[in-house]
Amino acid sequence: MPLPPAPTKRAALLAPEAYSLKSNDDAFDGAASSQPNPPPALRVEAPAPAPVKAGIEPTKPAARPRKTDTAPPVKRATVAAPQPVTARVAPPAPRLPFPTPTPAALAPHAGARRRGGKAASHGATRLFVLDTNVLLHDPMSLFRFEEHDIYLPMIVLEELDGHKKGMTEVARNGRQTSRTLDALAAQQGSDMAKGLKLSATGHQTARGLLFFQTEPLNAELPSSLPQGKADNQILGVVHALREKHPEREVILVSKDINMRVKARALGLAADDYQNDKTLEDGELLYAGALALPQDFWTRQSKTIESWQSGSHTFYRVSGPAVGHFYINQFVYFEAPGEPALYARVTEIRDKTAVLKTLKDFTHLKNAVWGVTSRNREQNFALNLLMDPEVDFVTLAGTAGTGKTLMALASGLTQVLDDRRYTEIIMTRATVSVGEDIGFLPGTEEEKMGPWMGALDDNLEFLAKGDGGNAGDWGRAATNELIRSRIKVKSMNFMRGRTFMNKYVIIDEAQNLTPKQMKTLITRAGPGTKIICMGNLAQIDTPYLTEGSSGLTYAVDRFKGWPHGGHITLARGERSRLADYASEVL
Repeated sequence: MPLPPAPTKRAALLAPEAYSLKSNDDAFDGAASSQPNPPPALRVEAPAPAPVKAGIEPTKPAARPRKTDTAPPVKRATVAAPQPVTARVAPPAPRLPFPTPTPAALAPHAGARRRGGKAASHGATRLFVLDTNVLLHDPMSLFRFEEHDIYLPMIVLEELDGHKKGMTEVARNGRQTSRTLDALAAQQGSDMAKGLKLSATGHQTARGLLFFQTEPLNAELPSSLPQGKADNQILGVVHALREKHPEREVILVSKDINMRVKARALGLAADDYQNDKTLEDGELLYAGALALPQDFWTRQSKTIESWQSGSHTFYRVSGPAVGHFYINQFVYFEAPGEPALYARVTEIRDKTAVLKTLKDFTHLKNAVWGVTSRNREQNFALNLLMDPEVDFVTLAGTAGTGKTLMALASGLTQVLDDRRYTEIIMTRATVSVGEDIGFLPGTEEEKMGPWMGALDDNLEFLAKGDGGNAGDWGRAATNELIRSRIKVKSMNFMRGRTFMNKYVIIDEAQNLTPKQMKTLITRAGPGTKIICMGNLAQIDTPYLTEGSSGLTYAVDRFKGWPHGGHITLARGERSRLADYASEVL
């Protein structure tokens, strides 16, 4: 059984000569000679020290005995006397005034640094090695790892330098990351070798340290991996760090799937950057509608309160179901043999909620620009689109569920008939499904024309209406009037604009990043309504998933807001061919 490691520094109460075997013998001899007639029993209990073998440290005595001690010094010498080798393996090291630091505690990255330099009291912190694509994807990723430490290989800084030129989103993120790193390195009293405090720039949730590669790290990787490739150099750094700090968990964080696969093949821990994902599973997305349990009215029979206001009926309900409600969420009750209820949550207080019945847009008398709802979810959507108190509406659903048609019909009714808004502004993410066809000639609207095929198709349907008797002249006049109130804009020129009293439609919103979504929504001025539509199953933007899409981000952040609403359209109404294709393809 090997001996425990010796202390790394001398204790304060030990003299330097106490570390040699000879001085130990002298101490015991001096202690024994201080008594004229030492008791023979005690003299027997201190055997002569055994010869020291190579590689085995002698046990250190607790302290040198003094001759003026009133207690018999022989007993103290007996306690501290070195034992034979077989007996010295098991006993612990002598107690010192302060705990002896372990090799793990002396490691450069050991310990979790909290605010003020205190170590975390629970669990060991991890060391995350960031790939370049994580910093280019989210410049604030440095501050998303809470109390854990971050390590940046030198090749990552080289790659950041190569991506900083240009006007693309990646180039902007690269420049912002470089500025953040410069601010961290410029803090007063900073030492890169000991780590930079991530909380120094004001991000108090980041309680770890940032380490740069300040020395060459050599690790043997398989010869089949080219050593000059940047990804393989990062893998070599992770491998070297794991060998250098075996007491810590070293994890590679990368957005590159192949990079993570190679790391796991080499036995290295790797993980995806999860902080940009609003939801882990797309099925957990807030649907905007909730089915009431079958015994809902039975439980509410004694406590329910109802009243009439105009054409709407209000119900004040309570019970366990209220805990699952959000403001502007739709609830419905459907049971055979009982009247159905379709309502919207308008108020939540403690354990009670107020439900407001909906306007029935399935009836022809409530048609919106000649359009009526064909299913329950479309009725919910039209209630949101036609409500002047709702400023932000998100519509999600598969192809053919009627998102664009309902948004356009509601906009034309409120612009041309109700005069609630001055005009309709429509934009979309210009992401190609296939290969790009190149630059387009003409003005801004002419360049956006090919991207607005959905707008043209729906306007053609809405312009027909039942005005077939008006003839070609009447239809042309109607089309001209509609076109004059619809403006097609590109998202590239939205920065700095303010829309007042506009009805803004953002189509294909699933292809927007959360940052782009924020840029568009913050353009809204007084009296403006914004509609975001998209199909999360048709994301064409690279590096975006259902969990990290800007549409998912907006739905999750706006749920429960009194002036916002969301509904997921489940049933397609385009054609039986389109519905079947959505299911089987």
